Amino acid sequence: MKEFMMIFRNDKDVPKPSPEQMQQAVKQWQDWIGGIASQGKFVATNALDFTGKTMHANGTITDGPYAELKEIVGGYIIVKATDLDEAVSLSKGCPVLALGGKVEVRTVMVLNN
Repeated sequence: MKEFMMIFRNDKDVPKPSPEQMQQAVKQWQDWIGGIASQGKFVATNALDFTGKTMHANGTITDGPYAELKEIVGGYIIVKATDLDEAVSLSKGCPVLALGGKVEVRTVMVLNN
């Protein structure tokens, strides 16, 4: 099996959820990730904070991750699948989709030293 990364993208102007909405969202994410784990296809996941800095090729450092874009990357999960189509099918039901977000699925390249 190969590894694939699902990158969760959403509009950066999404309103902040209430504590109750946040609790419900956490449960949806746990249930979705748990479903992948129950198939033995879960590798790793993390959410990303909304703050950061970006290093540009010319040495300039700017605040914020891609502040000029409308979307932000909110997190990722790494899964195991036989091919890209299976990995994409695992993204169905991802909670970010219910918020109008996107899931980008990419093959993890194995680099041999």
